[in-house]
Amino acid sequence: MTTRIVYIAVAGFSEPDLNVEVRENSLIVTAKKADESKDKKYLHRGIATRAFERRFHLADHVWVTGASHTDVMLHIDLTREVPEALKPRRIQIASQNVIATDVVDAKTVN
Repeated sequence: MTTRIVYIAVAGFSEPDLNVEVRENSLIVTAKKADESKDKKYLHRGIATRAFERRFHLADHVWVTGASHTDVMLHIDLTREVPEALKPRRIQIASQNVIATDVVDAKTVN
């Protein structure tokens, strides 16, 4: 079993604004900022809060086991579990002793 973590910077979004879901071997991360009041006027908005969607294709036998949001980073935990039947296995090579008296010379037959 192998564990990996995906890090995605999501500055400007809080936990309720984020959505993480798995559909058909794809990890889909979406974010949409809640509508704010239209009467606010800004001199400068440093962090863009446009909605976004990121898709990641998950390899076979990779599962999303959890997600957390800390500061401006979204952490997604992935685990790869390969079934025993699909794991490589070592095959023992058997040696056979060849007896020289059983070998017939091709010139003597023809």
